[in-house]
Parts: sequence; structure tokens; C-alpha cells
Amino acid sequence: MTDHILAIDQGTTGTTVIIFDRETHIAGRAYAEFTQHYPQPGWVEHDAAEIWRVTLDTTSRALQAAGIGPRDLKAIGITNQRETVLAWNRHTGEPAHRAIVWQDRRTATFCDDLRSRTGVTESIRAKTGLVVDPYFSGTKLRWLLDNVPGLRAGAEKGDILFGTIDTWLIWNLTGGAAHVTDPSNAARTQLYDIHTGTWDDELLCLMDVPGCGLPVVRSSSAVLGHTTEDGFLGAAGIPIAGVAGDQQAALFGQACHGPGLAKNTYGTGSFLLMHTGGNTLRDPGPLLSTVAWRIGDQPLEYALEGAIFVTGAAVQWLRDGLGLIAAAAETEALARSLADNDGVYFVPALTGLGAPHWDPYARGLIAGLTRGTGRAHLVRAALEAMAYQTRDVTRAIEVQTGIPLTELRADGGAVGNAFLMQFQADLLGVPVEVPRVPETTALGAAYLAGLATGMWQTREEIRATWKLARRFEPGMKPAEREKLYDRWTKAVEKSCGWAA
Repeated sequence: MTDHILAIDQGTTGTTVIIFDRETHIAGRAYAEFTQHYPQPGWVEHDAAEIWRVTLDTTSRALQAAGIGPRDLKAIGITNQRETVLAWNRHTGEPAHRAIVWQDRRTATFCDDLRSRTGVTESIRAKTGLVVDPYFSGTKLRWLLDNVPGLRAGAEKGDILFGTIDTWLIWNLTGGAAHVTDPSNAARTQLYDIHTGTWDDELLCLMDVPGCGLPVVRSSSAVLGHTTEDGFLGAAGIPIAGVAGDQQAALFGQACHGPGLAKNTYGTGSFLLMHTGGNTLRDPGPLLSTVAWRIGDQPLEYALEGAIFVTGAAVQWLRDGLGLIAAAAETEALARSLADNDGVYFVPALTGLGAPHWDPYARGLIAGLTRGTGRAHLVRAALEAMAYQTRDVTRAIEVQTGIPLTELRADGGAVGNAFLMQFQADLLGVPVEVPRVPETTALGAAYLAGLATGMWQTREEIRATWKLARRFEPGMKPAEREKLYDRWTKAVEKSCGWAA
């Protein structure tokens, strides 16, 4: 039996493993969180060795839940938190330092320096489609090379490998035989020219990163390597055939395969992507032009993206940092216990602000507190902030493309919160659609792996498997919608530049 695809969804706060059959029914799944490290304010790190252990454990439990063994798999697909980067020893496999997470702000000063140099911002933007911001991997790699003793010397001798989390997982799954990534992840390093599809010497020089440690860039849907007995639960020869950054994987999983189709993923952060076809947008404005994926030997495809750094992570902060809730599942009932927000707004700039503001010095702000404010107000404000930030991005996309949004496909953990989905539809003034399989990040990775190994033959066949679970229609009056949004905008203005 080889009609199952195993998808590893290695996220920011945990790892999910899902096993899909040909009809995209879930045969088995498992999830586990891993440790978040905050060594200094604005710094976020992960233990890559722990991520690997958690990945193997969740994989084993997902296979047990499905009642199958690893040799019953047709292929493995991987999707991952993007921009998080690490370095490890080519010979021992030991990480040289904790991975620096995409949320990390430690390179803000270096980014300021880059922006101050004549023509640098424009050059980076033209080649990568990205703005200069600590969010991306290149400046993080430079920090590692400059601050971990002996790392730069080891890299220049060829003893050190670099990679995003997809590369780290593949390297371990293949027993060190494959040091590879795909274009959707390479495009987030700020070292990769998205037009030529190659690592760029000028960008490598600018970031002072030796290119010899970087992975080979392969297609998103292709056989990138095979498991070894040591690497994958005693099972050798299983093809790793699909790889994409989490947001591109979700775009593929939502069947947004053509220009103008858009989705928003509500996870640790939120990421709204619109497929733009075989070309990048001439002027993305405050948004990002990025690689969507590459299928086999076909040309690169692109997307326009609005990256929001903190959405679900704000709910996690309410749980773990403030102790206001015991579980995220409590938030819907708490939000519904109030008739409205009573003027309370929460700008969750806990790691700065992403699109469309791009302010690494913004900090979190709660406005409108009174003696009557309780925990329900803060919980509701955190949920509403997800919707407000999404509207910030959709407005920017409409301005840049001239295409009005007519509906939004939503996925990620928060789509199970009906209060949030209805408020999002109300605030946007367009329907919000939730698919039957909300784990579209993992599903996208499975689709990519299945395309490369014959589980599915065409994108049309894949699109036929997409099913709607629930559609939320807007019901808020336009005047009320604009009043709420105006107050949100004022709160955001107050949070900007706080830590400069």
C-alpha cells in the first residue's frame, strides 16, 4: 500500500505531521510544540536538534494513528517556517548555534545601515522582491558568522552548511546526502535572485556570506532525495518529493494556482498571498514579490505577499505570558461574551510590524483601557487584531494590483474560530471561505509531493479535491466597519517607532 503521502508541517511553535490519502482524507496526524527561546528582548531562537527530535516523534505517532508503517508511504512532503535559518557542521551534523527565527529583530541596526547606503535598498528590492528588514534570512546568517566563534573560518573552509528549516530536515532525513532547498524558501533569504533563479554573488558579498555553504536549489515538486534507515525510522528509499515554504504551500493547498487567486493563513503570524502568474509585479509597494513555487521543469511562478508577523502568537502570549487563558479554544466564547470591543484595541507589534508598515521598532500597544476592561476585552482585541491587520494588507494589495478582492480563502489554526472568521468577513466586506481541510499548509506539501510521484497527475485533478466547509458572509454596515478600522489605524500609528 503506497497511496499515502506524509506531510511534515514544521511551524514556528510546533510540528504537525499529517498523512493524506489520494482523496485528501486525513488518515493520521500528530502534533507537538517545541521550546521557544528568548535570550534578549526582540530575539527569538529555536533548538534545531529539538526540532528534529520532535519531527521524528510526531511522524512516528502519525503513522501509528494511520495504522501504517513508513514503507507504506508513496512520498514525503515538507513545508516549513520560512526565513528561520541555522548553520551546522557538515561532518558531525551538530548545529553551530540555535536557529534564528524569522520573528527575530537582532539585525535591525545592520538593516538600518544597509538602507543608508546609496542604491542598496533598490538593488535588493529589484533582485529579491523583498524590503530590507530583519525578517529575512541573509542578515541573520551574517550575524551568526560574525558572532559565533570560529564559524566564519569553518564556513570559508567548507566545513559549515547553511540552511532554512526545510534544508535541515532534508539533510537529516537523507543522512546528510542531500543539501537542498526549493525556490520558495531560497527566495526568502535575500541572497537569491528571483528572476534568474540563482544565488546572487552581489547579494552574498553585501551580506558577507560565503556561498559554498548554501544548499542547491531544486524544484518545489520533484524528487529531492531519499530517506535512509538512520534518517527515517528505519525506512530507506522513501522519496522526499515536495518542498515549499509554509505560505506558498498553503497557496498551493488552497488551489490558488492561477493569477488573481488569494488566500490568508492564520497561524503564528498571518500571510496573505495572491498568485501573480509567471511575472513579478512591477511595483509591489509595501508588499513583497516572491516565488510561489516551481513545478518540475516548468518556469518559476510568483506571488504578491503581505506578511503579518504576530496574529496567533498574540493569543499564545495571552496564554503563556499573561495567563489570561488556559487554551486558545477559550477565546471564541470570551469574545462573544461582549456586545462589542468597548473601544479596546491591541496592536500586537511584539516583534515589530510587517506589511504594510515594515517597522522593526514598533512595539505592542493596548489602547482604550478603562476600569471596566476585563480579560474578555483583551482576548477579543487580540482576535480582532488578526482581522484588522489582514485588512491593512488587502487594502495594499488592491492599491498595487488594481484588483478588488471579491472573496478570501482562509486557512490555519484560527479558522476554527467562527467569531474571528465572521468579523473578518464583516471588516473586509467580502465573503471568507474555509476549506474542508483547513491544514492547507500540510496539504500543499502533500500535493507537491504527490504531483512529483504520480499520486496526482495534474493541477486540475488537485483542484477537484478542494472542498468548501463554510462560507462567512459580511453583515456589518459600512459606516460601522470604517469607524472600527479608523480607530485601529490610530492605534497602529501610536505603536510605530516606539523602540527606535
